[in-house]
Amino acid sequence: MLLAAGLGTGRLAHATVRLPALVGNHMVVQRDVPVPVWGWAGPGEQVAVTFRGHSYPATPNAAGRWQVALPATPAGGPYTITIKGQNTLTVEDVLVGDVWLASGQSNMELPLRDKNAPAPGAYPLILNAEQEVAMADFPQIRQFTVKKVVAYQPQTQNEGHSWQVCSPTTASSFSAVAYFFARDLYQRYHVPIGIISSPWGGTPAEAWVSTESLQQLPDFQASVDALAQRSTAPEKDAQNTPTVLYNGMIAPLQPYALKGVIWYQGESNTGRGAQYRTLFPALIRDWRDHWGSNLPFLFVQLANFTKALPLPGPSDWAEVREAQAQALALPHTGMAVAIDLGDPDDIHPANKQDVGHRLALVARQVAYGDKKVVAAGPTFQRMRVNGNQVQLTFGNTGTGLMLRSGTTTLSGFAVAGADGQFHWAAATLAGPAEVVLTCAAVPAPVAVRYSWANNPLGNLYNREGLPAVPFRTDTPMAAASRP
Repeated sequence: MLLAAGLGTGRLAHATVRLPALVGNHMVVQRDVPVPVWGWAGPGEQVAVTFRGHSYPATPNAAGRWQVALPATPAGGPYTITIKGQNTLTVEDVLVGDVWLASGQSNMELPLRDKNAPAPGAYPLILNAEQEVAMADFPQIRQFTVKKVVAYQPQTQNEGHSWQVCSPTTASSFSAVAYFFARDLYQRYHVPIGIISSPWGGTPAEAWVSTESLQQLPDFQASVDALAQRSTAPEKDAQNTPTVLYNGMIAPLQPYALKGVIWYQGESNTGRGAQYRTLFPALIRDWRDHWGSNLPFLFVQLANFTKALPLPGPSDWAEVREAQAQALALPHTGMAVAIDLGDPDDIHPANKQDVGHRLALVARQVAYGDKKVVAAGPTFQRMRVNGNQVQLTFGNTGTGLMLRSGTTTLSGFAVAGADGQFHWAAATLAGPAEVVLTCAAVPAPVAVRYSWANNPLGNLYNREGLPAVPFRTDTPMAAASRP
């Protein structure tokens, strides 16, 4: 446990040196980079941090905050960190590995097994929940759960819920997506994995962006300016207010060294897909600016949801998916497609195993430099029109295109002529990277959409088992921005 020498606790009133909750027993710190360790002490108090036999001095600033940078260390442990001022604190069982910040809304928050399930209002059980919890014996995977806090100004502390070592007795509270992601990475790389879990169900992206970044977006300038005049604690249920979750749940985590970010959010921004095209990249840049690092930022594209419709038409969810895909234009980003993992009747799909696995595939490519891994499904590259036929060429085809197992007819494609009216197209595979479309109702096609619906019926995959990314060609921005 965290100790004040001779006192039994590091949180006693007369103990001058103190630490953020994030710096505590069982924590995982980032390997191979300098590791910031910080805290608070009395004015002028000399602080020394000891790690692996070396001592690193620090002096608090005018606000009482001190910080040291521990040297870059390869994966390993456990280690002990000692912080000495007028009192002494000892942080035990510290592992060095890879640390991932997991954030977003409810599909990132959904736990491995909700202790309240199946009570009203509880999250649904994930697939094989009981078996997954019973098998979750991975002591080198740890999770720190950030306390849900809203704030009008950036905070320096979040009390959190301490680092938990993954075991069958603790794993039920782990974020299911983050756990499966971490498990995949641990089993491949055999280094400790730390998850800092900081999601809040039902929240929009703008709540997670700092004031200075939102002020650059015209849609949010007025609301941010109004919030700047407020200094009292936010009222109850203010978590959807712009900036307040960044202030309360992201700012206090800085400058903890990270390997990268995983993000699952967007459901609360459906209906505002055009706005999300600028808002989501602004969020990514914002976090990177505050960490002072071009962090790998990996995200889940929205899963299928609601009743499947018989005819092509508009879709709020498809527009947000398109905005998410456009964020791939930013460097060091990656997207896990979940278009086949949803539930038409539940916004919280039970299959989080495949979500975590697909995020891990993307991490292997983007964050770990594995250029050979097939990390994404078929991605639209270009179209050619030849009379009444449309020829589509795809990238990320792996060892070739295929139909989803158990299906025999390629589906999900619609074409439109100059009138802009979309009709289902007959689609056939035409080689390892091409699809050909025809439609009797559209003799002169000019545009194509694929899986463009809240709950689409597309079944195009690569042979590595990853689904094609939904797309449309009738928006110039979409075509120009597609990586």
